[in-house]
Amino acid sequence: MGTLFGSGGRATARNAAVAALGLAAAALLPVQAAEAAPGNACDRQANNTYQKLLDCVTLEGVREHQAAFQRIAEENDDPYYPGTRAAGTEGYAGSVDYVAGLLRDAGYTVSFDEFEFSFSFPALLQQLTPVNASYDTGSFTGSSFGDVTGKVIPVDINLAGNRSTTSGCEAADFAGLDFSGPNDIALIQRGGPPAPAPVCSFALKAVNAQAAGAEAVIIFNQGNDPTRVELAIGTLVPSPAPIAIPVVGASFTNGVALAQAGSTARVRVLPNETRTDVNVIAELPGRNAGNVVMAGAHLDSVTAGPGIQDNGSGSAALLETALLMAKSNPQNTLRFAWWGAEERGLLGSRAYVADLPQQERDRIALYLNFDMVGSPNYIFMVYDADESTFPAPAGVPIPPGSQSIEDLFESYYTLTGQPYDDAQFSGRSDYQAFIQAGIPSGGLFTGAEVMKTEQQAAIWGGTAGQSYDPCYHQACDDYDNIDLHALEVNSDAIAFAMLTYAYSTESVNGVAGKRVPGPALTLPAPAGPEGTFASGGGGFDPHEHDPES
Repeated sequence: MGTLFGSGGRATARNAAVAALGLAAAALLPVQAAEAAPGNACDRQANNTYQKLLDCVTLEGVREHQAAFQRIAEENDDPYYPGTRAAGTEGYAGSVDYVAGLLRDAGYTVSFDEFEFSFSFPALLQQLTPVNASYDTGSFTGSSFGDVTGKVIPVDINLAGNRSTTSGCEAADFAGLDFSGPNDIALIQRGGPPAPAPVCSFALKAVNAQAAGAEAVIIFNQGNDPTRVELAIGTLVPSPAPIAIPVVGASFTNGVALAQAGSTARVRVLPNETRTDVNVIAELPGRNAGNVVMAGAHLDSVTAGPGIQDNGSGSAALLETALLMAKSNPQNTLRFAWWGAEERGLLGSRAYVADLPQQERDRIALYLNFDMVGSPNYIFMVYDADESTFPAPAGVPIPPGSQSIEDLFESYYTLTGQPYDDAQFSGRSDYQAFIQAGIPSGGLFTGAEVMKTEQQAAIWGGTAGQSYDPCYHQACDDYDNIDLHALEVNSDAIAFAMLTYAYSTESVNGVAGKRVPGPALTLPAPAGPEGTFASGGGGFDPHEHDPES
């Protein structure tokens, strides 16, 4: 990163960009790590030229923030979600303190934008005898709450042969079974009678178990084909009768273990809790207070892990850019945001935009979103505002000016010799609330759970047949779950875009500004996307951020 192009730029692109920027070849040499250390010239100078800013935004600096996020996650001993930075936990609070503290020290006006959300606790399924083991589980939608420890009573299950079963579908399935104890847990197998018989729903199974006297229900997968082996969580809505007991799921293998003679277990489903959390908002006044350039990245992780790629990558790159622009004396006002509870349904950014008066929304010239920019099996992608590859989903608006943002990022990739592709302009991250409010938006993405193709591996390297981020939403999304080249290139791209718009947003909203100081820069026309997607959403399908079940 310590050059305009990042260490992975192609030689021909370097030569072309040297000519475009009028820069000496010596200025393109990587900045040494010692030069980028805190307290050096980068922290004291304005960093108001492309050369200064991109020399100062280093991979080492971005990785330092990611390392801090990793430490914060490891220190989080939340009883339900340890080792994470999920909204509502100490891990998220520590991340907020870290980001806000650095920004205040740099001279930003920092505020905390509060919002309330429903904090859900993980369901618990633990077998106590004849073995002691905890199993992956989840509560069924519409389950009631409770904490039940007692004997496990199998109900008409079939663990052999074709495993055909109507377990729990009829009241007669419970006849002869002793549910008279104070804490009996019904173990029911997924499955029902073949058509044209009426469908046997999960809700019907649970209602029948409740009527028989069960205080809790475990519904495990049927195991009759490969699609019915792993943990499957369903819904109890609609239900033929109110359900007043906890209902959780289990895989077929764990169901077999729970079916052993003498089995006892604990089932726990806790009610949700209303909690208050914050977005971190940092503002740097510009000469034009009425034209605000805004960029954001979500700061929270999922509850499964520390989230150092998703989205410690975007959060760290944006933080390093903000810190190094603190003395840039911008033409336009700069506003950086680190969003909370994105992983629970874009809650922080939605609340922020919803609470803005219309006159404040009108001040925002544009919004840039950076959610996952260093995927370990990456490809470079830009939100496809011009729909050259993917039509936007029905109902997703593309505010005028968004196409210009896409062009800027694509021209930067072209300038630096980086091939790129389109990602559907889907609104499936924190820019959703902004585009719904008519604010031009754009962003970068390096992929989530979609599989990399052979063609993509030939262009960007990496492993075909493996997802762009094999640790997406998992515990292994840690400090090592990153591609350094992708993170380096995109950190520079973020800084480049922010400096460009700090001086002029005329190409986006028509508000005239000034040229970025330093040597004149003529960006090339975008080279065009590589066109490696035959279908889908450009690495977003199904990259949804909705409430966790």
